Amino acid sequence: MALTKQQIKRVEEVLKNSLRNKFQNYNPEPSSMPFHTRLLGKDRMALFSFIHSLNTNFGTTIFEPVALALARTTFKEAKTQSVAGSQISEAAQRVIQDIMDGLTAANYEPNKPEEVEAIRKVAQVGNMRKVKPTKVDVWLHGYDEQIYLIDIKTAKPNKGGFKEFKRTLLEWTACVLAENPEAKINTLIAIPYNPYEPKPYSRWTMKGMLDLKAELKVAEEFWDFLGGEGSYLQLLDIFERIGIELRPEIDNYFARYI
Repeated sequence: MALTKQQIKRVEEVLKNSLRNKFQNYNPEPSSMPFHTRLLGKDRMALFSFIHSLNTNFGTTIFEPVALALARTTFKEAKTQSVAGSQISEAAQRVIQDIMDGLTAANYEPNKPEEVEAIRKVAQVGNMRKVKPTKVDVWLHGYDEQIYLIDIKTAKPNKGGFKEFKRTLLEWTACVLAENPEAKINTLIAIPYNPYEPKPYSRWTMKGMLDLKAELKVAEEFWDFLGGEGSYLQLLDIFERIGIELRPEIDNYFARYI
């Protein structure tokens, strides 16, 4: 399934606007690095600083709007920076803690379907507690009524972070089921690209905490899930094409640092 002309146009607009806004608003932090500057030159140091700054918010300024551009055509509803809910039952909190304790102690392997059903059973049991869960990067509602809450992470998350990621996914599940215990809920981590290509993504670091089949999508899996088969390769072509188109603007911007 190829991307539609509308999807391609929207992705192109996201990339152009994001880079141009960055050029207009970027102010390098004052930092004297005399040895680096003399060795590499002001223009290369400026480029290094710019790329570092761009990387820090690449997810919100590029990956999220690109994901939205793809998903709006293939899903019933799609939005970014959404809220999973505002309350969790005390019973669900206890179930979540039991799951986390069991996974941390390696008493059992992660099993998302079983974990969801365990939370579903108690999602509205006991007192409801007000919570402010982490915002959902990409929220999707499919035509099959499946709901997907996606947390976009960097390409090489720290091993210790997966415990926190897992709790977030479980809390999102509990929030959604607190409002609608019949909801077809899916919560997962998305990693936009594989830094190890052409080798497979190293998943072993998260194996004991995440259900790799149900809670993780990496690179091609993620983008093809959003826009259909072949979307990932088309996206790479779009990024390259826009990079070539904007090269004069990019060169002109960094010429001021020569």
